[in-house]
Amino acid sequence: MIAIVDYGIGNLGSVTKGFRHVGAEVRLTAEPEVLRGASALVLPGDGAFGATMEEIERRGLVPLLREAVEGGTPHLGICIGMQVLFEESEEHGVFQGLGLLPGRVRRFGDALPVPHLGWNELRSHREHLLLQGIADGAHVYFVHSYFCDAPPEVTIASSDYGRDFAAIVGRDHVLGVQFHPEKSQQVGLRMVANFVRFVEATRRAA
Repeated sequence: MIAIVDYGIGNLGSVTKGFRHVGAEVRLTAEPEVLRGASALVLPGDGAFGATMEEIERRGLVPLLREAVEGGTPHLGICIGMQVLFEESEEHGVFQGLGLLPGRVRRFGDALPVPHLGWNELRSHREHLLLQGIADGAHVYFVHSYFCDAPPEVTIASSDYGRDFAAIVGRDHVLGVQFHPEKSQQVGLRMVANFVRFVEATRRAA
């Protein structure tokens, strides 16, 4: 069972629907025992970095998420759920993230209209199961004003909005996507299905 972490913020319903559409057994929950027993954790969301981390901390989820990752549980962050995987953000101040991936969340330059809203293309940097069956240059749907300044070793794919930025990141079993797969039509659904396959492959290899 894949658990979608319910911390009260973001597009929880549409993410849940997207996973069910590809046939995944999924549950929207914040119950610690259910999260600990899940085969994978999905951290969705939209909104501000600081408010997101505050809510995650208020619900006591930080140690649980770190414990799950240390134990080898696959993890997928979506939009702000990807950004909080990093060390810190400069959105409306300086806020600490979960620190599961190296890098910092920064604002797009003032010369660009923000948020970055709409369809943009993915450019693959390396092969990954998450991109299986998805053509290089495929378009996905973004809504964000800040981007993850991630090192090359964790960048799986990038996009461009005035500058190159990380669109898909990953290290070992920790993955994140800056865009919204649940809003990205067939490409997004294929990526959700690929994550489900990634979870199954990780479980077989354990």
